[in-house]
Amino acid sequence: MTEAKSTHQVRRGRIFPEIQWTQEQQSQWKAEREALKERCKLIFHQVQAELLKTHYNWYMAVEPESGEYFINEDILLVGKQAHEKYPNAKLHVFRINETGISGKI
Repeated sequence: MTEAKSTHQVRRGRIFPEIQWTQEQQSQWKAEREALKERCKLIFHQVQAELLKTHYNWYMAVEPESGEYFINEDILLVGKQAHEKYPNAKLHVFRINETGISGKI
């Protein structure tokens, strides 16, 4: 008996093509992200001391336009909560600790 051979070929490489940005576009994107982070950081620092006492190492998603923030133990859930109320908003997520970040690189 002969076995049937599969003709399925495995795709190699990236599924999605890389985004080709100019240096100017990359710089603009980085500047916009940094500006968003700074606006959110102001809100984070306003409530950080109080939240350190009650929600240490939880996550906080900040929506800078409204000044509203969401807190949760799970980073995925805090993002989900924020996007349910503000589906098209750009958010920034902080960890509620002394530095506002999750770890070191």
